Amino acid sequence: MSATAWIVLGFAVGVLVWAIAVYNRLVQLRNRIANAFGQIDVQLKRRHDLIPNLVEVAKGYLAHEAATLEAVIKARGQAVNAAGAARADPASANALGALAAAEGALGGALGRLMVVAEAYPDLKADATMQSLSEELTSTENRVGFARQAYNDQALEFNDQAAQFPDLIVARLLGFPTVPMLESTRSEEERAAPQVRFSP
Repeated sequence: MSATAWIVLGFAVGVLVWAIAVYNRLVQLRNRIANAFGQIDVQLKRRHDLIPNLVEVAKGYLAHEAATLEAVIKARGQAVNAAGAARADPASANALGALAAAEGALGGALGRLMVVAEAYPDLKADATMQSLSEELTSTENRVGFARQAYNDQALEFNDQAAQFPDLIVARLLGFPTVPMLESTRSEEERAAPQVRFSP
């Protein structure tokens, strides 16, 4: 073989080794995203498991608030279904968007339940209700930390897949960007709440 053929062969082998290394790195980053979503999923399952107990405790006290309790149960069911779809494909923008919407609706329904519970001193003082409320608050914090970890992994993956020359391998081998999880979607939700005290 001539020197030119050796140079061309060496260059081709070098490009192949580089492409394999980039591919392996992108697969590793994608797996980290799946792991990060798995941590979110664990916390969401914990949250979803606490809610029926919370509703059951509240049911005895809130006989006149059946609509509120039903809204929480319905929102929980939708959130569980959305979490299952997102678990199947944690890099899907549609699945994550549906999960965020379902979790937002669940959070709203739980918020309404807590507001209603405030009007019932016996329920508010119930030890089981207090314990479940504390567990739910703790779980909400864990979900927030898990979302941040997911977003960190998604950012690292997206940065790697968008940088030249790695983006060539990413585009050729089907590594689309991964959506970030957002706690809010609209400008109204992002606006700081206005608190005004009357004199």
